[in-house]
Amino acid sequence: MDTLLKVNGVSKRYGSKQALGNVSFDIGPGKIIGLLGSNGSGKSTLMQIIAGLTPSSSGEISVMGKKVGRETRSLISYMPDRPLTENWMRIKDAVAFYSDFYADFDAQKAREMLDFMHLDEKSSVSVLSKGMNERLQLTLALSRNVNLYLLDEPIGGVDPVARGKILDAIVRFYSEDSSLIICTHLVRDMERIFDEVMFLKDGSIALHEEVESIRMKNGRSVDDMFKEVFGE
Repeated sequence: MDTLLKVNGVSKRYGSKQALGNVSFDIGPGKIIGLLGSNGSGKSTLMQIIAGLTPSSSGEISVMGKKVGRETRSLISYMPDRPLTENWMRIKDAVAFYSDFYADFDAQKAREMLDFMHLDEKSSVSVLSKGMNERLQLTLALSRNVNLYLLDEPIGGVDPVARGKILDAIVRFYSEDSSLIICTHLVRDMERIFDEVMFLKDGSIALHEEVESIRMKNGRSVDDMFKEVFGE
């Protein structure tokens, strides 16, 4: 299948505020894509619409030819920017919860990732640092066997050492016939793992291009392009 995700003319309004305006793009399998933009650019809203958690005001989205909705929930794993785990849980409780809730959850893969991330299954979620919690959320999201992974700010507020570990884990553990969309504003830290990037500015796609093409055509990094487009 050439197109894994198809977004066609998607707009979203909250009252008089336009969060997204006529967004269209296609994504093929086997890609790590950076969805980049400043705060308030509509990144999280777009991720939630693709995940089927928020309806769009207009437009259509399909994953593997299926319209986003109940049918596509088994095709998408979504990691929001806030933890889904509860403080009463130990790490092994969180893994058990996901195993019960998702038929596609691979507990063996989760244990391998926990080991790679230096996370102890007996640890309580309530005592985890922000970086350790991010590693746990990523483990839970990537341990599902799905076609599309959506990660919202997976390294937000995490120290540089933990960032490196998280990026290494993404590259090592994601399935290469699936695709990953990573929403972030930390472009310099993350651009090394991206195949393609999309710049979302004021609710519209300002650029969608392969990273190698940006470097070849413009002779500069994605981070430099980002700063130029967003004035940061």
